Amino acid sequence: MRGGDRMRGGSGGEKMYNSTTPMPTHQLSDSNRRIMGSHNDNRARNLRVYQAWKGNNIFCLGGRLVFGPDVRSLFLTILLIMVPVVLFSAFVSQRLIEDFQHQLGDYIVVICVILTAYVIILLFLTSARDPGIIPRNLHPPEDEGSSISADWPGSQVSGPSLPPTKDVLVNGMVVKVKYCQTCMLYRSPRCSHCSICNNCVERFDHHCPWVGQCIGKRNYRFFFMFVSSTTILCLYVLAFCWVNIRKIMDTDHCDIWRAFLKSPVSGILVLYTFICAWFVGGLTAFHLYLICTNQTTYENFRYRYDGKMNPYNLGCVHNVLEVFFSKIPKSKNKFRAKVRVDSSGYAAPMQLGHVLSPEMPKRSFDIEVGKRQAVADEDFEDIQSQIDSIGGLERCGTQPRHANWDHKANWEITPDIQVLAAEFGMEPGLADGQKISRDH
Repeated sequence: MRGGDRMRGGSGGEKMYNSTTPMPTHQLSDSNRRIMGSHNDNRARNLRVYQAWKGNNIFCLGGRLVFGPDVRSLFLTILLIMVPVVLFSAFVSQRLIEDFQHQLGDYIVVICVILTAYVIILLFLTSARDPGIIPRNLHPPEDEGSSISADWPGSQVSGPSLPPTKDVLVNGMVVKVKYCQTCMLYRSPRCSHCSICNNCVERFDHHCPWVGQCIGKRNYRFFFMFVSSTTILCLYVLAFCWVNIRKIMDTDHCDIWRAFLKSPVSGILVLYTFICAWFVGGLTAFHLYLICTNQTTYENFRYRYDGKMNPYNLGCVHNVLEVFFSKIPKSKNKFRAKVRVDSSGYAAPMQLGHVLSPEMPKRSFDIEVGKRQAVADEDFEDIQSQIDSIGGLERCGTQPRHANWDHKANWEITPDIQVLAAEFGMEPGLADGQKISRDH
């Protein structure tokens, strides 16, 4: 019968299933559930850019905050900053308020709290923003006839072979830029691919585990301000803890060790802030040198411009102005823009403007999704061939040999195959019948 053929139930009763109505999923086998799930997942979906992001970043507040994959270390950094300040304000500052007149002791505590809040704000400005991520292409760029410095074997997926480097002019000097196979683009000068975040970052300096983010063109200024302000905070707490120790020594006429015993929190903070000041102070001095010479940490350790000309060095004054007073460029990524993800994994923008890639892709091909799709299609073709073979047997009026089979066995279409056929719009077998009875 058409549109409502009888299918034999598992409990002996008979149930009516329409060939175009999906069957309940609890009656499917595990293999067919996986096949149907893969096909359903590969349908076009409307997502935002941060939801279809291929990097390792972690997004918060609907894509408004962008963190690195090791954002958990940010909580450790906040703890290392806040705990000493709380101890200083709770124990050390009380004696300072009593010893200093004209409310000077209150000002000491207020300044410490304001400086701490300033450091925390700079920490979030460094960690929770786009450091300068370059959107990856969805297809390899065309070879524009640039000079090839080495043989490039190419890629089986990329199609035509591309040179590994290109020569570009920077301030009259030739600089080689590399091709990134992950992002499928030629990196701009001073750009590098971060293996932790899995992104190409403009003016890549380093990946800082203490802030859980890459340090690049759009957050380097805040990173330096954070490090230098933390140094000032450490020296501030160290200085007033030492002042407290000296006042105890003068008041009680004791040596330094007895003073430490009378105010153990001051002694602990002196030791702690002294060690931290060496660490962040040294880091501040190192980045001051990099700023004055217009280098990045990556370039300093990799290229060593001491023995050769640095094409980016514009002089100490201009280098400082470039870092602290130049306009921070806007992000090249619109993380909240809507895209349509099709069955091949390609995310097509749903609105005008640059979203994922600087140019519209010529073809959409995702290797991982393509592999999963191929496996699912192969399994589905096997099921389809079984349906076609059953239909052919019914048309020719023959029955395959089943010497050792039970005589009661029949060639009826299982509910799993029926649901797959209904899901993908197939017509299994003839239109007038969908099973071959044992009496045929």
